[in-house]
Amino acid sequence: MITLFQAIVLGALQGITELFPISSLGHSVILPSILGWDSLQQDPYFLNFLVGTHLATAIVLIGFYWNDWIKIAQGFFRSLAQRTIPQQDPDAKLAWLLIVGTIPTGILGLLFEHKLRTLFAIPSYSALFLLINGIMLYIAELIPKKTGSNIQHITWKQAFGVGCAQIIALFPGFSRTGATITGGLASGLTHADALHYSFLLATPIIFAASLLKLPRLIYGAGTHALIPTIIGAIAAGLAAYISIRYLTNFLKTNTLKPFAIYCMAAGLLASIILLIR
Repeated sequence: MITLFQAIVLGALQGITELFPISSLGHSVILPSILGWDSLQQDPYFLNFLVGTHLATAIVLIGFYWNDWIKIAQGFFRSLAQRTIPQQDPDAKLAWLLIVGTIPTGILGLLFEHKLRTLFAIPSYSALFLLINGIMLYIAELIPKKTGSNIQHITWKQAFGVGCAQIIALFPGFSRTGATITGGLASGLTHADALHYSFLLATPIIFAASLLKLPRLIYGAGTHALIPTIIGAIAAGLAAYISIRYLTNFLKTNTLKPFAIYCMAAGLLASIILLIR
């Protein structure tokens, strides 16, 4: 059974790595193996714990961007009432850009997420993918960037492309945030705008995935697993809030290179440790 200490560590880990471009799924596969916590993943209530931590992260994302989501919702319903997506209505356009970007991952996630995670949720694979994730982030900084664009300048084709980039996060070790920021940078966004768009795009996916599994959390959790799940969710929520505040400030003046270097170093080190064990 998961202990309170493990719940805090794994909850905080999820809250940080879900939003940092360093892969939450990859870390949740690699770290328990290195720490000798492999048995936790075989616990029938561990999925309930993960649902709780992901739901907490989604709630923090919604709360942090609450004003944005109110405007996006208003724009969406205006576009439905007018039966058009006026280019001069930035909130309506952003609502539909997010819908277009969510479709690829939403469909493929429902169809293949379980199969991909079962096939590739092996620590050695995750370590390799984490290393490759770092290379991806580093290359993203080497590609010449367009300038002068913001979220409102994203085209429908670019929105769909950034949405497709999220698919790579179905493989443990690749980061959803990293992939979407990379796609945003390639579309001409600044680092800050790419991060903002990435978080808005990630919120429906994380929240919807949590809601789909919420009945399991409510009805499937045993009494002994309830307290660790609550503690883990609180740790995840606090870590997610700190992560958002930090990243929104950091990427105003910095690049992805520190995260790229971390992923390459962590992936390589984890591969070595797992190899010699």
